[in-house]
Amino acid sequence: MQTVELIRKKRDGKELSTEEIRHLVQGYSEGKIPDYQMSAWAMAVFFQGMTSRERADLTMEMVHSGDVVKLDSIQGVKVDKHSTGGVGDTTTLVLGPLVAAAGVPVAKLSGRGLGHTGGTIDKLESFAGFSTSLTTDAFVNQVNQLGIAVMGQTADLTPADKQLYGLRDVTATVDSIPLIASSIMSKKVAAGADGIVLDVKTGKGAFMKDEEHAINLAQAMVEIGSNLGRTTVAIISDMEQPLGFAVGNALEVKEAIDTLKGVGPEDLTEICLTLGAHMVVIGGKADSAEGARRILEEKIADGSALAKFREFVEAQGGDQRAIDDPSHLTQADHLIEVTAPSSGTVATLEAEEIGICAMMLGAGRETKDDEIDYAVGIVLKKKVGDRVEEGEVLAVLHANDQSKVGEVQARFLQAVTISDKLAVAPRLIKALVTEQGVETL
Repeated sequence: MQTVELIRKKRDGKELSTEEIRHLVQGYSEGKIPDYQMSAWAMAVFFQGMTSRERADLTMEMVHSGDVVKLDSIQGVKVDKHSTGGVGDTTTLVLGPLVAAAGVPVAKLSGRGLGHTGGTIDKLESFAGFSTSLTTDAFVNQVNQLGIAVMGQTADLTPADKQLYGLRDVTATVDSIPLIASSIMSKKVAAGADGIVLDVKTGKGAFMKDEEHAINLAQAMVEIGSNLGRTTVAIISDMEQPLGFAVGNALEVKEAIDTLKGVGPEDLTEICLTLGAHMVVIGGKADSAEGARRILEEKIADGSALAKFREFVEAQGGDQRAIDDPSHLTQADHLIEVTAPSSGTVATLEAEEIGICAMMLGAGRETKDDEIDYAVGIVLKKKVGDRVEEGEVLAVLHANDQSKVGEVQARFLQAVTISDKLAVAPRLIKALVTEQGVETL
């Protein structure tokens, strides 16, 4: 099989067979196909796209390039959740214990963050002593006993995807929907999920800046899941402004705890109940999203979701005292108020810029080797649509290193627009994407 012929075939808009896709993925991962040929193929895909079957084949070839986590011995339907990323996106910390309390096992493989704030593991490590270095046996046993466990991703999970992503990153082919969809879904399938709920963000703080492209990505991933026998649904949600009020690891943990207590931010609570309801339905514990939502609301109201979080943190070595007393979480030395330069209504809070501000304080990583400061970040006091008076506090910076505080304050204020006209917060939940199609919400 000649690689150049496969490049030409895709360049001309033709469909590659399963065997041809296997040749490309295996050949590249084994070093038999050079970077320049794989780059040419990726660019051909960027312009010509892939069929639904091609995307499913590419996904499975990347799955089979490395380890596959076997979760067969876990009782029940394992439902995974994936977010395409955002600012203040604390949903996993709420959803894990909440859905587990409803009887759906949560066996989550997570990673560290690169960019605005930490990943799920970084946030959980805000609890002193928390460890995700579990053996597979310990991971499975904990899920069977408690209903929830989080383990660090193995380096051998979808190695072909890691290789291809590194190549896409330097060849301007990252934002190819078929390649994005196959990349995300390969990791979910390799991690052993029976069903998958996707939170596809759209807006200035998201990878997919406009709703149309977000829906296209969601449809591609739902199709892949369906073709591979995994029940998959996607929610399109807003990321024009940060989710919730907290941006930063320990600060987001505290907000997750508040949400599990029933006193969290309205938008974070809503997205968690929406995503969680679909997880519960796929997990077979409810017949409808409405019924599943009522179950989840009950688990928050009766304290069982918070109790499950406490059990989970303690089981993985974390200091669970912080759940009842957040002073046990690491805290910043300096709290600096950012005040409004004028009166009016908050019209915009540019999520990406606010995320960068948090990273400048030390809440995220610019490179893989950077160390995260779990204590630092930003707590918003106003959101889009809120009235603010000149001199009133817009946000509080939590900082340990004060050398960048002035720069962060200035950049934060550039990310905020205060208008003398009324402003309305963007719609949080925009659409539901299933095998049956797209439903605008």
